[in-house]
Amino acid sequence: MSTLLENHIVELLQERNEKAISLLYENYSDTLYGVAFKVVKNEALAQDVLQESFVKIWKKADTYDPTKAKLFTWLFRITRNTAIDKLRSGKKKIEKEIQIDVSDVYKLGIDGINPDSIDMQENLEKIEDKYRIVLEALFFEGMTQQEASDELDIPLGTIKSRLKIGLRELRKIYVEPIILLILLNLIS
Repeated sequence: MSTLLENHIVELLQERNEKAISLLYENYSDTLYGVAFKVVKNEALAQDVLQESFVKIWKKADTYDPTKAKLFTWLFRITRNTAIDKLRSGKKKIEKEIQIDVSDVYKLGIDGINPDSIDMQENLEKIEDKYRIVLEALFFEGMTQQEASDELDIPLGTIKSRLKIGLRELRKIYVEPIILLILLNLIS
């Protein structure tokens, strides 16, 4: 690829001109797809990585500095890092699914507990907002911790801490009623 075309693409990127994405796709998509495929080793996943990479490239266009790296090097890094992130998130998802399958949490023998009868929403109101918001995002809205972090604009480590503390606070509220319900279930 000529330096002239590369310079033109950089100018368009810095001007936030959408033609830059078309030119990038025409001239780099095959190579970047190859980069993604080499990391994820799956065609569909590599296509997802390529698409996410172009979105990131567009969003980060103003951060590209031609004095620090050639355009291709910058594109390569974004695509490679996106592919690695995709691979890691896939592994974490598989690990979570495995943990759920082997967990004893669901074998408590409390099938008779009705969530409505333990006033979940009412009791959530009893804990601090910062913990309640995280618990609602994770358990009622079905977000992952990373999604909650992005959506709530809270660092991932803080999400994890607030989850732990929020669950501890809920446990304080529910320990006695749950034990009572389990005992009542065992008796009847």
